[in-house]
Amino acid sequence: MKFSQSALFYNVKSLGVCLQPLLPLHRLRCQAHTQRCLSQLKTLSVSTLEVLKQRLTMVCTLPPQTHRKIHTLSPHLDFVQGIAKGSRYYYDFMTHFRFFPKNLRYHLEYGDVNYNLLIPAFCKSRPIPTTQYSYNVLFPLDTRRHFKYIFPTSHLPFEAKQNTLFFRGACIQPHRIAFLKKFFDHPLMDIGHVGIPLAPLTSFIKSKASIATHLKHKFILSLEGYDVASNLKWILSSNSIAVMPKPKFETFFLESRLVPNVHYIPIKDDYSDIETQLEFFTTHPKDCLEIIANANAYVRAFLSPMENLIVFLVLRKYFYATQQIQVSPLEQSLFV
Repeated sequence: MKFSQSALFYNVKSLGVCLQPLLPLHRLRCQAHTQRCLSQLKTLSVSTLEVLKQRLTMVCTLPPQTHRKIHTLSPHLDFVQGIAKGSRYYYDFMTHFRFFPKNLRYHLEYGDVNYNLLIPAFCKSRPIPTTQYSYNVLFPLDTRRHFKYIFPTSHLPFEAKQNTLFFRGACIQPHRIAFLKKFFDHPLMDIGHVGIPLAPLTSFIKSKASIATHLKHKFILSLEGYDVASNLKWILSSNSIAVMPKPKFETFFLESRLVPNVHYIPIKDDYSDIETQLEFFTTHPKDCLEIIANANAYVRAFLSPMENLIVFLVLRKYFYATQQIQVSPLEQSLFV
């Protein structure tokens, strides 16, 4: 599955989705969609329901008494207001919310959310929780950017790739600048800043590189920016390997479940062990191929048709927790 459509096609398609609630008989379509999802839920095995419950518990961990926060939530934004705040986020939210009543109240937090919210809100990202509950409800937002190049084509087998770590990205955060300064001239690495030629970065500028160019290298650096690294998902779906510190933020992709040395090559936050790691994995190709297989399998799990049902249930859990809808006993068992 690849998101390779042009920007024009994406925008036209998304506008059509957002305008669907204005069509005649849309309420009947919403009711039919809800019934289909609930009927599908009843057909699932006990083991599948348990997996579903685990996912729901991880992406939506609203605390008890969340309904007391309902006064902080807003009515549904109309089309113009939603687009004005951030089209990609509004498009992705409406892909799923269009099947719900417009009178439901919620909050949609736009942009890179690298902080803990104080009200129950749908958002793209959050700091990986260190407590049981969070008001940050993860939702598949800005998918065009983060899932556009899933499973990129590479004609090079892993063994034929260069034994180098490759990176091109905007390096305006202190930790990314620190990495450039420390390793820009390292013989095992081909790294560079792309984007605005800010004064501290002029000596580190390199031209942009296509994904095909990235995939000529065995190892690809994935550094978080303001929140999650936008290149992580396509790296994990490729036949190269992500090299990165342990994630500090997560999205609907649940980066917190990625396991070091299973899904990616881990490095310390201060990058002090990166040379040792590159040298080790360069001489252990079988370990590399195992990591690639595990990473690919992790990504494929998020491309299942079941994902639409999970998103539907995230919305249902949110509106149930805020006491705006009633749900079935089966749903209640998944939401506790």
